[in-house]
Amino acid sequence: MSVHGSRRTMKVAALLALAASLPAAMLTTPTSASAAGSLSMLGADVSTAQRALDLGAKYYDANGNAKDPLDILKGAGVNYVRLRIWNNPAGGYNNKAKVLAYAKTVKAKGLKLLVDFHYSDTWADPGKQYKPAAWSGHGISRLQTDVYNYTYDVCNSLKAQGTTPDSVQIGNEINVGMLWDDGKVINNDFTNLSLLLKSGYHATKACNSDTRVVIHTADADSDAHARWFYDGIKAKGVDWDITGLSYYCMWHGTLSTMGSVVSDMKSRYGKDVIIAETAYPFTTGNADGTANSVTSGCSGHPLTWQGQAADFTAVQNTARSAGAIGVFYWEPTWYAVPGNGWDPADINNSGDGWDNMATFNWTGQVNPNIKWTP
Repeated sequence: MSVHGSRRTMKVAALLALAASLPAAMLTTPTSASAAGSLSMLGADVSTAQRALDLGAKYYDANGNAKDPLDILKGAGVNYVRLRIWNNPAGGYNNKAKVLAYAKTVKAKGLKLLVDFHYSDTWADPGKQYKPAAWSGHGISRLQTDVYNYTYDVCNSLKAQGTTPDSVQIGNEINVGMLWDDGKVINNDFTNLSLLLKSGYHATKACNSDTRVVIHTADADSDAHARWFYDGIKAKGVDWDITGLSYYCMWHGTLSTMGSVVSDMKSRYGKDVIIAETAYPFTTGNADGTANSVTSGCSGHPLTWQGQAADFTAVQNTARSAGAIGVFYWEPTWYAVPGNGWDPADINNSGDGWDNMATFNWTGQVNPNIKWTP
């Protein structure tokens, strides 16, 4: 998911009760022996942190000490950082140059790097997948070359400066395709999307064969939806290394459903699975003039720091028990810093709809309860 206009306008399913845990059978008998009981990718998407710091934002650990937010998160268990990349965003941040610069900071702290290609100048998610302006007139043949060249260039530039990405996502929440309309799945036809995904995969492997390719959908809500998508690309010969799923309980339903989807994806395709995005509110309050994207929680977890931490622990426990190898918290550092808005075309004034979902409060204090655990 992404916090922006389309997220707020997406058709949201009715709030579903959050299960306290997976069924006992799933908890005691993980589906995947290779990944049983271990989360090796303990992740955080901190794509807005670079601008927050440039604007002078401060972050404080549980003892009230001002520190680099990456150091605070690392102390809470994070070992993997996810950074989105937009082709040519109006606000500049999250473009190639900014990602290259921040990747140096990430790697210098001993953290691994996942680069999340949106293949857009702005947010890409299930509700919209806009082509970058520079590719707007290109058909599917040219777009294959665009995806290959752009992916290779970014990866190779990172490699050249000593910050080779450990993983990349070829698209962001591409439930029905990317680079619309050419790469959109229409009438169950995955042909064009498969061509684009193959371009991204091959470009990544040409850059560095050890970089793992993630294909990411927001399909943790439904095994039928997930099977439709991944069966569709598999039938067209698409290869990938990690299946990435988004899971937000207020949109995607119960933990038990998520666990079942993770388990099935693992066994059905024989590939590692991660929860590429999750988050939970710590308050109903709003820190700025931009409405919160999430205004309610899920059963059993109050909208408090304790509730936020409990939800994140439950997500990790469920994913781990179902055989996943990683969980990423989405934008834990994005508290309401004036000038760090959600809209790249108006970054100074657009505000932050995620200020109640970050793991830092409105004065930059970290939630002392939240932990990433293997």
